[in-house]
Amino acid sequence: MRGKTRYTLFALLIVLALAVGACAGATPTPKPAAQPTKAPAQPAAEQVTLTIIMEEVPDYDIVAKLAPKFEAEHPNIKIKFDAMPYDAMRDKILTSFMAPEATYDIIIVDNPWMDEFSLADFLTPLDDYIAQTPGYDFNDFVAPIREIGVVNGKIYGVPYYNYALGLIVRQDIFDEKGIQVPTTLEDYLNTVQSLTDENKSFYGAAMQPQRGYKIFEEWKNWLYAAGGNLMDEQGNVILDNDAGKRALSMYIEAYNTAAPPNSLNWGFDEALRSMASGQAATMLSYNWMLPTLNNSEGPAGDLAGKFALYPVPGGKAVLGAWHWAIPHNSKNKDAAWAFISWLTSKEVDKERVIMGGAPTRASVMNDPEVWEKGYGKDYYQTVLKILDNSEPLARGPKAEEIIQVVGTELNAAVAGEKSVDQALKDAADKVREIVGRK
Repeated sequence: MRGKTRYTLFALLIVLALAVGACAGATPTPKPAAQPTKAPAQPAAEQVTLTIIMEEVPDYDIVAKLAPKFEAEHPNIKIKFDAMPYDAMRDKILTSFMAPEATYDIIIVDNPWMDEFSLADFLTPLDDYIAQTPGYDFNDFVAPIREIGVVNGKIYGVPYYNYALGLIVRQDIFDEKGIQVPTTLEDYLNTVQSLTDENKSFYGAAMQPQRGYKIFEEWKNWLYAAGGNLMDEQGNVILDNDAGKRALSMYIEAYNTAAPPNSLNWGFDEALRSMASGQAATMLSYNWMLPTLNNSEGPAGDLAGKFALYPVPGGKAVLGAWHWAIPHNSKNKDAAWAFISWLTSKEVDKERVIMGGAPTRASVMNDPEVWEKGYGKDYYQTVLKILDNSEPLARGPKAEEIIQVVGTELNAAVAGEKSVDQALKDAADKVREIVGRK
């Protein structure tokens, strides 16, 4: 997710834990994992301290503010957070999985890790807990987010927040110039080129072609809009077909003609600053950036209130999401579920979203009180529309590796180090090798 820069290969850990072959679909060697048979009626009588690992971002701050309310309602359960940058999390989580007793009772799982962790029996199935929690309504979570946490018919993760991408624009500029918000790749390319000042003091698009996650997160929206995808329904790699070539060629043209110079290594932070400073008119980025830009006390200053969110051109968006999960070797599974189910319940999730958290429940995004106290009806209804037509960046036990190799080849093409055809061929060949497909 945010700040992803580098894939760390845990060869020894993965060999020990997964015992997989070259094929991504190989079945890992099961690890003994205690599975819940029922949800606890009451919290444990003895004192329990739950240690939770989280990414150190604003959404974490909201959860930390809510935790004392949970502790007041559950006096025998204390919450301890271990918040850190994204790049440090995967190592610590994997190390905790391999220990006789977990360091963490609750973790957040980034969507590229979900299949890998669950297929390795690192995670506790939550089906029984969910079924025996009155009024929980798991189906209220928007389907594409909800389905990320389901692997081989079992639920391993409960949605925490989404980071699906949308099109953010300077609405005042579009209104002033009478420009319609683009809905196709051709319209988007023409629009950002027309909005770029001849003197190159203002640009049509703030892009994030940084190698790895960032460019793949942004460019795959272009790929969807061109009618392409990473793989077809049979699992064949089709990244290098005509749709892929068209999407990458247009992306590079947009970068060369309508993006700030020397932005080859930009991620979402730099793109956000470009929009906030009045340097650019549009960006494809996380939907929750709109409240940040429209916050009068935020980075946009006097420009706050002049930004609007729309679905990405083509309509289909890249979906990112974090999920709550319980490690297989936690000794406090019942207490862990008590916290997760409380935090993600309709009532508390509504409170979290009003406080600024990214929404995941349909009922919350359709709630007039959330519209009034949060960021308005248009914002939440647009987010819901984006989520309903979204798809994860990659799935499967090798998703993390796939994202990195594809993102590296895409960046090489934008940098001019490889042709479009060569970069996509190399990317597709590497993905086929990773997943065991020729």
